[in-house]
Amino acid sequence: MDLIPQSGPHLHILLNHFPSMGFVFGLGFFITALTLNNDGMKRACLVLFVILGVLSIPTYVSGAASMWALNGDPDSPRSLINHHRDAALLAFIGLGLTGCLAWIILWRLRVGRAMSNRGLYTVLGFALVTLFLMADAGHEGGFITHEEIRGPAELAATNDNVGRTVAIEEGFNSMLFAFPSMETLHFLGMAMVFGTVLFVTLRVLGLAKMVPFSAVHRLLPLGLIGLFINSVSGMILFIGDSGRYVAMPSFPHKIEALVIGTIAVLYFSLSDRLWAVKAGDDAPFTAKAVAAVTLVSWTLVVIFGRILPYTEG
Repeated sequence: MDLIPQSGPHLHILLNHFPSMGFVFGLGFFITALTLNNDGMKRACLVLFVILGVLSIPTYVSGAASMWALNGDPDSPRSLINHHRDAALLAFIGLGLTGCLAWIILWRLRVGRAMSNRGLYTVLGFALVTLFLMADAGHEGGFITHEEIRGPAELAATNDNVGRTVAIEEGFNSMLFAFPSMETLHFLGMAMVFGTVLFVTLRVLGLAKMVPFSAVHRLLPLGLIGLFINSVSGMILFIGDSGRYVAMPSFPHKIEALVIGTIAVLYFSLSDRLWAVKAGDDAPFTAKAVAAVTLVSWTLVVIFGRILPYTEG
């Protein structure tokens, strides 16, 4: 593993502050917004939940890079790292689901459906559970680098092959059809995401002007379904062979483009000027700029993902 970036631990420590601290502040503001019944604050908090859900992807990936960079360090026993990986995986899932639910409410709000209390309190419930999962992940992570806080249970932990993440890794590598099945699902999800992005962004850039933007906006949930498929299949692929992925030079660039492209899509459900674009109208310049960034980002995701096997090592 000589090709594992040694900057992984530093990057992970930097990145994990965004979803952890950001989520605490976001949840506090969200509870305040619900208490005050302030729609503007509710909307802002939902946007923040979506962004934090997206940022959980590079945070989790950098955590795996940290694990391989610290591999063999006697002060970082693999058993404790595996406990942290398990807790981090649950926190990642919680952040992702909270972000997805928040985005669905934002999308429904744009198509004329008011923010229902049921939807908002569902997001709150997921957010509270996620906060607990993130606290547990941080607690487990502290034992890795801070030997002075390890208790008897941590000091006695010597089994390096325990945990749900290890089980996923071993199960993935032992099943004959696991890799091709996940690859197929991953390609299907990417086709759904890129197809949706392509149609929406090309309309904003001036093609198919006979279609109002409100019509193409209704396609965005299809892209969300594709992103969900991609996230599940991609995470299983990543866990199954994380050491190889973090050593690939093009993999970090794929994640960077994915984060930029996913956050940029938020604009299409937030812009009032873009929503007002009718059949035959031209989209505003800002919308075209965001559409260009979105299209380029997702194109790079496809390119970097496709060349992963050819940049190994």
